[in-house]
Amino acid sequence: MQIAVFSMGGTIDKVYFDDLSDYTVGDPQVGPILRAANVDLDFEVIEVARKDSLYVTDEERSTLRDRIAADPRRLVLVTHGTDTMAETAKVLSGLPDKVIVLTGAMSPARFAASDATFNVGCAVGAVQSLPPGVYIAMNGRVFAAGAVRKNRDKGRFEPLP
Repeated sequence: MQIAVFSMGGTIDKVYFDDLSDYTVGDPQVGPILRAANVDLDFEVIEVARKDSLYVTDEERSTLRDRIAADPRRLVLVTHGTDTMAETAKVLSGLPDKVIVLTGAMSPARFAASDATFNVGCAVGAVQSLPPGVYIAMNGRVFAAGAVRKNRDKGRFEPLP
């Protein structure tokens, strides 16, 4: 099984430097997460952006869409910052014959108590079992694009009311 993994950056890839929460978005962490889990599937990590999702531009979303459309693989995982993940999911809607699952983390993958590994695992299972479409896998749930939002107060994703 082949999965294309596109990395946009976000908290999942953040590296913190000091007590003032100074950070940078570092190398994609999804590859190390998948290798540590000893997954039995073929994957390639393709870095598209390396930034906090608050700063992802429409041009970068368009580039992501174009690169996914051009990729021959049907199964696509996208790691992305949580603040604008739902916006990017909407932009990716309508790509025919692709199963696209976006995921990320509320705390960096490098943190021991991060949700990154759980979310990536959930997304890998989802991308293999869902019909074509665009989805977000966060907090143990899978949502259709356009039907989800981030609830900052509760620190999780939830269906739109």
